[in-house]
Amino acid sequence: MMKKINRRGFIKGSAGIGGLGMFAGSLTGCSSYPKLEFSEIPHALDQQHHVAPNHNAQVLLRWGDDLFSDKEFDPSRITAPQQAESFGFNNDFIGFMPLEDEDLSASENYNSGNSERGLLCINHEYTLPHLMFPGFSDEEDGIANANREQTEVEMQACGHSVVEVELRGDEWRVNKRSDYTRRITLDTPCEITGPAAGHPRLQTMADPSGKKVLGTVGNCAGGKTPWGTVLIAEEGFGGFFMGNRDTLSEQEKDNFERLSIGGEDSRRWGKTASRFHIEWEPNEANRFGWMLEFDPYDPTSTPKKLTTLGRFEHEGTTIVAKPGEPIAAYTGDDDEFQFIYKYVSHEEYKPEAEHLNRSLLQEGVLYVAKFNEDGSGEWLPLVHGQGALTEHQGFVSQADVLIECRRAAQLIGATPMDRPEDIETNPVNDCTYVMLTKNKKRKKSDVANMRPKNTAGHILEILHPGVDGKRDHSSQTFQWNTFALGGHPNSNKINDRGFYGTGPKGETVSENGWFACPDNLAFDPKGNMWVATDGCEAFQCHDGLWAMPTAGPYRAIPKHFFGCPQGAELCGPEFTPDGSTLFVAVQHPADVEGSSYDKPAHRWPDYDESLPPRPSVMAIRHKDGKMVGEA
Repeated sequence: MMKKINRRGFIKGSAGIGGLGMFAGSLTGCSSYPKLEFSEIPHALDQQHHVAPNHNAQVLLRWGDDLFSDKEFDPSRITAPQQAESFGFNNDFIGFMPLEDEDLSASENYNSGNSERGLLCINHEYTLPHLMFPGFSDEEDGIANANREQTEVEMQACGHSVVEVELRGDEWRVNKRSDYTRRITLDTPCEITGPAAGHPRLQTMADPSGKKVLGTVGNCAGGKTPWGTVLIAEEGFGGFFMGNRDTLSEQEKDNFERLSIGGEDSRRWGKTASRFHIEWEPNEANRFGWMLEFDPYDPTSTPKKLTTLGRFEHEGTTIVAKPGEPIAAYTGDDDEFQFIYKYVSHEEYKPEAEHLNRSLLQEGVLYVAKFNEDGSGEWLPLVHGQGALTEHQGFVSQADVLIECRRAAQLIGATPMDRPEDIETNPVNDCTYVMLTKNKKRKKSDVANMRPKNTAGHILEILHPGVDGKRDHSSQTFQWNTFALGGHPNSNKINDRGFYGTGPKGETVSENGWFACPDNLAFDPKGNMWVATDGCEAFQCHDGLWAMPTAGPYRAIPKHFFGCPQGAELCGPEFTPDGSTLFVAVQHPADVEGSSYDKPAHRWPDYDESLPPRPSVMAIRHKDGKMVGEA
């Protein structure tokens, strides 16, 4: 058996290429997993999407599809009211919520395991006016010069869509007469809950109570709960606000600078809606940057912003819920040198108590991760009055701690990371995996971020006390490993060089199996990890989806399953409970230099001269009805 190299030695550069390979490939694993049997696709970079042999990829939903009728999409005439009833732009997170019977409760439907009918709950992260409307030369031009009518369409194109889908034969169909169909946009009333609700820093002229806000934006990844609700993130919200930060108090100026709120590069939405102008309504921005929870099985339900989970650029939040134990909720702050968080509820999860479970995300403790050189880690509590989180530092209450999570985490000594994005717990081995996309700004490596100028990203594995399937996610301590380093295994640049696993006969990653810039992930019913990427085009190949076991002889040896069309990233991979369908979101196709609505690099997925490229959701199935990923 290979010896595991010392982290300190790695960081100091004493390990050679072989040592790096051992570090990635000989990590301890939980359980035993078979080798994935599908045939890989090659790396490519063209106008098409590509999927592994014996699988079909069906385009299910496109930007602009009317969700209530069969009306044809006409991008040249789209209005804000039309967009409000149509599928939004730049689809990201996908949550499949099984639907068994309208008379069942949300938790009963969710836990029914129905894999042939359900609600697709899909985030719409942001807009690209130069690919949505004619007349703009590039993204900068579109963001700076979109007019009022176009901005109003953009506002309705963000947010979230709930769509009922059903498997008919071997294809999925959208039910446009469903009572569950819903759009959540910047016009949707939301409730603010938790310690920051009602705080003066959240009070505005439109809402003196500080407890109500219209809508959500910057919706990247998300999560699901076993009591049948959906969690949606507010990630890159800062760029939607315009104005001069110098008009603010010193504390608020620092708060806004940390989240890139306002400034010269922001959008001009404040000209259309004054609440997006920080000089006119400075507190509005503090009402964004939270996680939201809503019930997709009740189309009249009011989304709730959960201030207990903190305010920052949430990539998403995923839940670990075990009967009779507190729940844990993992979330990453998607920016360079930001942090990994975990929330633990005060009360225990009780599967039979759906009503009580809905309060689990409103009362608990938020922690932030510190990684130690010996492979151990600590969850540091973000609690007002403890350590540096005092009035002397500007934290008058717990609300201030949650509003300024980034500053609070830095003050108490959390480990700054290389863009922590999706964080998921494998349901088979109970280990938790963190996608760290990249960080070109890093000048010096550290124990958990092993490469300066980390261009290709990496994946960490967190193991809480316990054994496979019985780990204590409420623990304030953990062990950790570097699971894989993204990049080409034979790159002559150390910061681009990937390191993966090694099989029992010396097998390693193939020429097509390596990836860069891991972003989102999902686990199939067997516990295999499926990694979606955002940044492979910097390595001259498409972004897409790679799969690999997390334990056993083929641990950390990825295989290439799906490739995006040029300019697109892959988001939101989501399996049906039985693993027979994999839903994926192809975001911002044709978003490359020189591409615009008038002269797009390509017109995926329609290839129609009257239509621009359109972000779309796809449903992938095996041609023989097997689980996705089988031969």
